[in-house]
Amino acid sequence: MTRERVEKAARELGLAVEVVTRPAAESLEQAAELLGIAPSDIVKSLVVKRKDGTFLFALVPGDRQIAWSKLRAVVGVNKLQLPDAAQAFEATGYQRGTITPLGSTTAWPVYADERISGRRVAMGGGEHGLSLFVDADALVRALDATLADISD
Repeated sequence: MTRERVEKAARELGLAVEVVTRPAAESLEQAAELLGIAPSDIVKSLVVKRKDGTFLFALVPGDRQIAWSKLRAVVGVNKLQLPDAAQAFEATGYQRGTITPLGSTTAWPVYADERISGRRVAMGGGEHGLSLFVDADALVRALDATLADISD
């Protein structure tokens, strides 16, 4: 059911996506190998909790991590944190490892690392065993995401 939610959200945004089935992977490198791409072409969709209890999405290349000071500066807040798995599910309707901003139960603001620009990327497809391929620039436009340097 979550795959349908992802695909419906993409259609509503006019966003071309390709959802592919893949075996479970035990690492980023293995996932990239299974998909035939570089680890940097996998985009992690991270749910981040603000001090006021609201959330945002941070889209970061797979081979990088959130740079907390950079993200806080772009968002304009003093405190951000990763929620636990239950909070992430409650905020998005997706389990960790499947999260995507597409079809989230709440349309939280999206902040994308500038390094995803100019290429086709893979990201969570809403269910375990699914990956979603999308043009990163089209994704940023469709989600009205803030593009900035938010990773190390």
